[in-house]
Order: sequence, then C-alpha cells, then structure tokens
Amino acid sequence: MCANFKSLTLAQLQNLGLVDIPFEYPDEVYPNYECPLLFQSVQGLEWRKVHFGLIAKWLNDKSIALKTYNARNETLMQKPTFQNAINKCKFGVIPVSEFYESKYIDGKAQRWGVRRKDGHAFYIAALYEICKKGDDLIRSATMLTMNAIDHAMMKEFHEPSAVKRSVIVIPQVRLQEWLNWNSPNIQSFVQGFPVEEFECSYVPKMKIEKISPQLNFFDS
Repeated sequence: MCANFKSLTLAQLQNLGLVDIPFEYPDEVYPNYECPLLFQSVQGLEWRKVHFGLIAKWLNDKSIALKTYNARNETLMQKPTFQNAINKCKFGVIPVSEFYESKYIDGKAQRWGVRRKDGHAFYIAALYEICKKGDDLIRSATMLTMNAIDHAMMKEFHEPSAVKRSVIVIPQVRLQEWLNWNSPNIQSFVQGFPVEEFECSYVPKMKIEKISPQLNFFDS
C-alpha cells in the first residue's frame, strides 16, 4: 500500500508531453495532502487538485482521507466509500516520480523508494470523487491496489506476512484507454508493473521543515 509518494517534476511533465498543471502542489505527498490528478473531460486531458484519500459525499469529516488513500481493486463494489466512484467509472491517474514502501530488515521498517530506471514519471491508477459540502466543492482520490504476493519486487515490502499489496501502474500506451474506461470491471488493468523497468533503494525519511511546492508553468 502506498501512503507516501513524490510528485512528478516539471521536467518529467514535459517529457511525458502532458498539459500544464495550473496550480502548485507539494513535492512530497501524504494522506490528506493535495496533489495533482489527471483525468479525461469533454475538453480533453485536465488536471484537478485533489485530496489524497477519497472523501465520499456522505462523509462529513475530511480526515477520513487518512484511511481511504488506497483501495483494493477486489472489493471496490462492496465498500460504500468507493461504490459511487467505481459505479460511475470515475477513473484518473496520479503521476508520481517515486513512491515509498516499508521493507523490514532485521525486524525494523525501512523506507524504500520505487521509481522508473529511466527517470520518467509514471501513472498510478486512481478513483476520484467530487462532492459539495456546504459551500465547498471537495475533490479527492484514492490509489488502486492489487495483490502482489507473486510480484518479484513488491512482495519484498510490508510486514512479514502472506498479505502483500502494490499500487496498480497504468502503462503509457494504455493511459487513454484507462481514462476513458466505462465499466466497473477493471481486471484487464490489474497487472503488476514490469520489474525490469523499475528499481528500488533505501530512502531514509528526511525531516521536512516546510512543504516545498512545485512551481506551475504560469509562474515559470
């Protein structure tokens, strides 16, 4: 499961040929932080600033995002928090440059980073929700996860047990297909990312004095 990731950089955005992000966002994201979500609208590809952690319309407390930042693909239809989003096929992606998982070495958790070997950002499958609470319009999203017990890299993370999870990575060649998918059945996208294209290493957590936002293109 992914509770912490590094946002894509402006250079990575340009390399992917994506449309400009019209707002600032933190360099490193944790649950209930705001981050960029890419989705397909009638106008084309668009960015939205969303809470990392899905906030259903019937939930009044935004802090629920601290518990809903990941969603198991196997139980989306059974979980009330995610039912509306999956039934309405609200699919998007959260592009990241690196995400972090815990690897247990001699019984102690270490933070390890997973990234592409070529330095490009990559897309993590997401469900998003839009709801109004009072006068506020709340946009939020959750990352979708899969069983990783047989994945050569991801099975090495999390506490020693039979439960291993991984985020679902959407390949560049299937981005448009995913963003335009119109069925709650997403099994064709539930595939482990190709290990040969990724690497991982120990990344100790740094003390962050303040959130360092990425500058958007309108300020550059």
